[in-house]
Amino acid sequence: MASKEAKPYLVDTRLPAEMGSITVARGLARRVLDECDYRGRHEDVLLVVSELVTNALVHGDGSPALRLEGTMTHIRIEVSDSGPALPEPREPGPASGWGLHVVRLLSTGWGISPGERGKVVWCELAARLAPLQVRPSEA
Repeated sequence: MASKEAKPYLVDTRLPAEMGSITVARGLARRVLDECDYRGRHEDVLLVVSELVTNALVHGDGSPALRLEGTMTHIRIEVSDSGPALPEPREPGPASGWGLHVVRLLSTGWGISPGERGKVVWCELAARLAPLQVRPSEA
């Protein structure tokens, strides 16, 4: 029986400007990971989503928007808000949080894109696939 390859999956939604949105965002991320059959560490994606949404709620303005795009091997996360101030990575720790430090460590790339009405903080994560195991043919 041939396996069916999962198709790319996309979620694009506005979240309420309340801390409960972190839980909603994690639920949406779980759905994307399942629907696209993402082969990477789901925990890493969920942590990054939590950090980016938290930063938008605490340091941004207005209701954040969450965009998730996923395939079996790649996830792109974008969180936007209407605040003009761009995030600045700080020395990580209990007093200042871990936010962008965690995003930087877990992602294959990340950045900040300023726009006319705020900014988008984005990152990408890639599944580390094991090399194909070839078994010697039996004689």
